[in-house]
Amino acid sequence: MRLSVLLLSAALPLAIGACGQSDTGPSVANDAASSEGATANNSASVPASGAQAFVNAAAASDRFEIETSKLAPGSAASNALMAYAREMVAAHTASSAKLKAIAGKNPVGLTIDGTLNTSQKATLEDMKTKKGYIFDAAYLAAQVHAHEQALTELKAYAASGDNAELKAFAEGLIPTVTGHLEQAKALSQAK
Repeated sequence: MRLSVLLLSAALPLAIGACGQSDTGPSVANDAASSEGATANNSASVPASGAQAFVNAAAASDRFEIETSKLAPGSAASNALMAYAREMVAAHTASSAKLKAIAGKNPVGLTIDGTLNTSQKATLEDMKTKKGYIFDAAYLAAQVHAHEQALTELKAYAASGDNAELKAFAEGLIPTVTGHLEQAKALSQAK
């Protein structure tokens, strides 16, 4: 039951929530994008372990955060929002690099699949059509939602995950994600 909850919540827009995570450089997001087809097909036929499900959700979260945040320079109206988006790219880049390092040394061979779920893809595509204050509102709403989802995932895995290093990783990200969530809420209220 707990694994089902983890898998279901991994399918939600966690992407923004794993705050402190990567960009599409040589990190989780790139690995995920390059192996998107093969890994997604394999994971569809074999249920992911708790650790694997967490890694996939965190990678997708990072990728979503990075891709939506990279839209800000050409779309946002607010300088404060653009600064926040730059912070999201940097934080998710660092987080993805850490996640990749942990997954790489795992003896059970965790693979990183940062494939965006249907909701994340739709949100990203929708945001590409928005400009100015309309973009700002959509971006911040997505950030708040994704950070809330990520925080739920991080807390759940930190409390009962099946991999000690990933549990420590999740626990270490909770303050960062909480901070990013609070920033997104504050920017939303300032509008």
